[in-house]
Amino acid sequence: MTVENIECTMPDRPSRRAFWRDPRVAFMVKWIASVIQIAGYAATAFGVTPLNLYLFLGGVVGWLAMGFIWNDRAIMLIHFVALGAMLAGMASG
Repeated sequence: MTVENIECTMPDRPSRRAFWRDPRVAFMVKWIASVIQIAGYAATAFGVTPLNLYLFLGGVVGWLAMGFIWNDRAIMLIHFVALGAMLAGMASG
């Protein structure tokens, strides 16, 4: 017995999936966000400020987007909290 992917379509809606549900988009977002975040770590290690903060912001926003794409609440929570903490820290000084 095999399990097959079954596409359910509504009569009034096309079966085309949204572009952010495309696995290729998810692949690109997660790898670009990861590379940006790694660049943020490197910038921190070499004392390149404030560029490191902006790189971290890019990586955090990318991974927050991945949480929404994958509908993964744990990823959304950690990156939403990280984003809030970073913005609050940047605003305070």
